[in-house]
Amino acid sequence: MAPPYEPLRFEATIPAQNAGPDADAGARIDSDGIHVRWVMPEIFHDLPLHEEDEDEGARLLEELAAKALPGAEDEDMLKLAVICALGIDDLLEAGAEYAAIAVGAVGDDPCSATVYAALVDSPEDEDADPLAAIASSLRRDDAGEVREILLPCGPAVSCVGTRVDKVTGELTESPDGIRIPTSFIRVYVPLPNGTTLVMELGTPTQVGWDQFSTMFGNIVSSIRLFEADGEPLIIPDRDTDA
Repeated sequence: MAPPYEPLRFEATIPAQNAGPDADAGARIDSDGIHVRWVMPEIFHDLPLHEEDEDEGARLLEELAAKALPGAEDEDMLKLAVICALGIDDLLEAGAEYAAIAVGAVGDDPCSATVYAALVDSPEDEDADPLAAIASSLRRDDAGEVREILLPCGPAVSCVGTRVDKVTGELTESPDGIRIPTSFIRVYVPLPNGTTLVMELGTPTQVGWDQFSTMFGNIVSSIRLFEADGEPLIIPDRDTDA
């Protein structure tokens, strides 16, 4: 019997060049007068990170599971809802202001991925190049393969690597839980207000890595920045005159 997962599908990103800061399409967070917008593929479903009402949060997670696993058995949908609920605390601890999960399949092999976005303080040294400071810190920590890249919204730093995440005992046969390797791509976009946008895709299922990493490339390429008055903002490359 085939697993209750839909094969991964590539969804075209919606061009965001003309999307204003209050556009309905896409995801959004705000950073001290700078509006950050991007487009998520349809396979991703938003997690109710900031829902304070427990009953409403449970309802939203049940709704998410039903959308992510259409036609699946109730037990499978409940398991996904529980996985999402247990992961929310970790996402909030990481500073996530937005997060979404995708569930799919490559052949008959199920796979999943989570994307989150957070805002963190940029390196404090005002004379330092924030890109170089971020890249240097990641290399010192041996976080993964670090590169400086140029996105349509401006320069950024990417980090590709693997970490070990713990799966709670509530979802495994081991009372102490188990540790599994999680592949990730993290992108840092320093903003001109002293804040850095961090976006990460992580997946514990290597079978979907190629598809998910391609989707994440589309996601970060769709990032658009706007001033408080709605004027588009593009951060110049440091090799380009502002």
